Amino acid sequence: MPSRLPVVFILVTLTLDAIGFGLILPVMPDLLVEVTGRDLSHAALWAGMLTGGFAVMQFFCGPVIGGLSDRFGRKPVLLLSLAVLSADYLILALAGTIWLVFAARLLTGAASSTQATAVAYLADISTPEEKAQRFGLVGAAFGVGFVLGPAIGGLLAEFGTRAPFVVASALAAANMAFGAIVLRETLHPQNRRPFRLRRANPFAAFGHIGRFRAGRRLLAVYFLHEFGFFVYPVVWAYFSIARFGWSPGQVGFSLALFGLCFAVVQAGLIRPALNGLGRQGAMIAGTLAGIVSFSGLAVVGSGALALALVPVAALGGFVVPALRAELSDRVGADRQGELQGLMASLRAVGMMAAPLVFTQVFAKFTGSGAVIELPGAPFAIAALLNLVALVILTRRD
Repeated sequence: MPSRLPVVFILVTLTLDAIGFGLILPVMPDLLVEVTGRDLSHAALWAGMLTGGFAVMQFFCGPVIGGLSDRFGRKPVLLLSLAVLSADYLILALAGTIWLVFAARLLTGAASSTQATAVAYLADISTPEEKAQRFGLVGAAFGVGFVLGPAIGGLLAEFGTRAPFVVASALAAANMAFGAIVLRETLHPQNRRPFRLRRANPFAAFGHIGRFRAGRRLLAVYFLHEFGFFVYPVVWAYFSIARFGWSPGQVGFSLALFGLCFAVVQAGLIRPALNGLGRQGAMIAGTLAGIVSFSGLAVVGSGALALALVPVAALGGFVVPALRAELSDRVGADRQGELQGLMASLRAVGMMAAPLVFTQVFAKFTGSGAVIELPGAPFAIAALLNLVALVILTRRD
């Protein structure tokens, strides 16, 4: 068996996870209007619950699935998750009620919580010399998925609101068949451990906040930044339809453009920014870019101008790498895993709360019952969150 095939499978699986998240974004507004029979503002409220529910399932199921993979092995967990994903996308393709769509989206969140298992499998089959390079490919796989997902979803939406889900189901099934052929189990029986529910407690990381006194301000900045940044996947499709009357294809193109710009920043501009500005300067520059882009999107009246703000928004990608490096230097080598677990938990909370906040704001400022017609209002909230983060960053002790 070629040794690279399992690596290909893992990278394809991670890419499909990212594609699955972005694939539905261009088509979801039309689908929710279709199954609810209501207007776009009401559909956005449901979208908030769907996205929040997806995040909740990932938050709770990630540690559980990781524990199950330590008990039963990596291969069965990965293949079962792909089987569930394939069936779940078919349910979404056929769903005629909002409650079935909601239930299917929760199931998608649970079945997509396999990133840790996939990365653990990659670690199992890699030599120490190969790990750094292969872990870099993990980030690349997610980046490719976030670019391809909205683009594919937007293109397929031209064939109907259900077409993206049919294709996603077929891709997941094909990848499952590929994995069944090329994967070998890497977790030997002597290394397996019993499943313990207490080890799968997703709230455990929050108990460690008190241990990071030197980094509390940066952790607050991280939470505010991630919370604000989620405004894009949460309301962009609804905002662009309400403000500019874009089609699903145009929505998908715009989201793919954002993913591409963000990938360019991550791959090509982070190092020059850190070398030229330093960590503090890079964090401030990224936060300022967020304030400028979010403020502009709050009031923009032109679709072309909105697209022009996308590269500016992508510069917000300076913040997290610089912040991670700074926090990492402030804790000991024996607490790096603890720190990363805490940051992952803070991000998950932001991902759960953001859909509910931003879609509620969107609904209040659009539709027949709007206070004033301002589809960009959620971006004003995101700008405010970045402004608070900037104050924290520049405040002197």
